[in-house]
Amino acid sequence: MSENALVAETPQVIPDEYELITHKLPLANARLIELGCGDAAMSRRLAEGTAVREIVALEVDESQLERNLARDWPPSITVSRGAAESIDAPDESFDHAMMLKSLHHVRVEAMDQALAEVHRVLRPGGLLYVSEPVFDGEFNEIMRLFHDENVVREAAIAAMGRACEKGIYERADQIHFLAPITFSDFADFERRMMNLSHTQLDIDSVTRERVRQLFESHMGQGGVSFERPMRVDLLRKRMDPQ
Repeated sequence: MSENALVAETPQVIPDEYELITHKLPLANARLIELGCGDAAMSRRLAEGTAVREIVALEVDESQLERNLARDWPPSITVSRGAAESIDAPDESFDHAMMLKSLHHVRVEAMDQALAEVHRVLRPGGLLYVSEPVFDGEFNEIMRLFHDENVVREAAIAAMGRACEKGIYERADQIHFLAPITFSDFADFERRMMNLSHTQLDIDSVTRERVRQLFESHMGQGGVSFERPMRVDLLRKRMDPQ
């Protein structure tokens, strides 16, 4: 079994990853950078709910970035365009960094560079929080019918392993958990999971019908709920890179 498929025997259900992030990252008076922030909802919550000093939230998808720039943000958040493999920031300018389900969206050939760039902008001892979906479970069996991410997720895990082997990071922690996700009906699933601005999906009518049938086989009275297996790697920038 591949490293990406390793799941704890009884992972804890964590309904809200905010609780895990705030437990693992010492955010008081910290400068935090989020790479691949999406709609930056987590950055907003951290800005509003913690004593973090400043958050820089970067997004490379132009459609999502346009929506982000049109919104109002707390004064401690800066949203802008930026890719993890080319961060426009000085060396050692952030206390911590965060990538939530975004490392596997970096081009495979650029993943090593992305982790090196995060290392560059982190202060010595700074933490990189990387959250990645595990390629397993009932939700994944539906998603893989039209959006099979096994290769890129494996590549993301391998890139973190190489970064630790090189000695630029040490793995401070690794957590496996289950993240509940709920859809009211197939239309809700299709809107949220099959119409992605950051990924062009070519879904024909036959595939869509297969997805619909498998999705609706899980339908309950209140819709469809899954527990999505997740993996968090907490990487610490080494004080003495090897």
